[in-house]
Amino acid sequence: MSPIRTQWTRLIRFIAAETSQVHIGQPLDAALDVGLAAHRGETIKAREIVGSALDPAASLSSTVLTVKHLLSPLAREEIGYVRCMGLNYADHAAEANVPPPPVPVLFVKPASALIGPGAPIIIPKVAQPPKEHLPDYEVELAIVIGKPAKDVSEANALDYVLAYTGANDVSFRKHQFAASQWGFSKGFDNTNPLGPCLVAAAAIPDPQIVPLKCTLNNTVVQDGNTSDQIFTVRQTVAFLSQGTTLAPGSLILTGTPKGVGFVKQPPLFLKHGDKMSVWLGGGIGTLMNDVQEEGRATAKL
Repeated sequence: MSPIRTQWTRLIRFIAAETSQVHIGQPLDAALDVGLAAHRGETIKAREIVGSALDPAASLSSTVLTVKHLLSPLAREEIGYVRCMGLNYADHAAEANVPPPPVPVLFVKPASALIGPGAPIIIPKVAQPPKEHLPDYEVELAIVIGKPAKDVSEANALDYVLAYTGANDVSFRKHQFAASQWGFSKGFDNTNPLGPCLVAAAAIPDPQIVPLKCTLNNTVVQDGNTSDQIFTVRQTVAFLSQGTTLAPGSLILTGTPKGVGFVKQPPLFLKHGDKMSVWLGGGIGTLMNDVQEEGRATAKL
C-alpha cells in the first residue's frame, strides 16, 4: 500500500470575500500561521482547491481567493466518526497519578462537538458553575484518515493517513470522573476546536516529533511533544483498525501532554471570558477560541 499523495500541502476551509461562499484552498504564504493571522484580522490569500478535502485527487486551481472567515478545515458532515485517545502521554499519566495503560484507551464523541477557529467554546448549563464542574483544556494532534483502513499493520499504518491537524479536547471533569465512559463528558455541543488547517501527511513524515502547546489567558499551561506519546500514530491507527474499518474522514485525537488544569493545586478551570489557544508545529499553527458560559452570552458559530 502506497502513501497518500495530495496536490496540496496545507488546506484551509473558509468563506471567501469574493463570493461569500464556502471554499477550500491552500494559503499562498507557505509559512503563514493562518489561525493567528485570522485572529489578528490580517489578509489571507489562498489558491482555490477544486474537489473535496478528502479526495487526494483534488486539484489546485489558478484562482486566488481572499479569506473572509476561517472555518474548521473539515465540515462536520465530512467527519462522521470521532475517535479519541485517553492517557496517551507518559507525562500526563504521571501527573494524573495513574499507570500507563497497557492498551490504548478509546472514547468517542459526536461531530456536533467540533468547532472551528475563532468560534466560542460553550460551557453548557449542565456543566455550570465551572468551579464545580472543572472545564479543562487538552491540546492534541489529530489524524485524518484518507482511505478505508482495516486490519492494517503498524508498518503500513501511515499510508492511510491523509493529513494532520490540531484539536482542543475540552473536557468537563466532574462528569468525566462520575462514569467509566468519557463520551458524554467530552462530547457536549460546540466544545472541541479543530484546525486551523490540514497539513498533508507527506509534509509531516514523522508525526512523533510534533511540538504542541496550550496557552490560557497569555500563560502557557501545556508544552509538550508527540515524542512522549505512549502509543504512536502508527500504533494507534493499527490498533483501532483491528476488525473495524476506519472510513475516509475518520478523525482520531491522539491524547494530550502534561499540564492539564484538574491536577493543579488549586485546580485551574475554564470560565466565561477566558481566552485560549493551542499551537502545533509542522505547519498546523494556532487555534484561538474564547470561552463562553451558556446563558451569559449569545454564541455566533
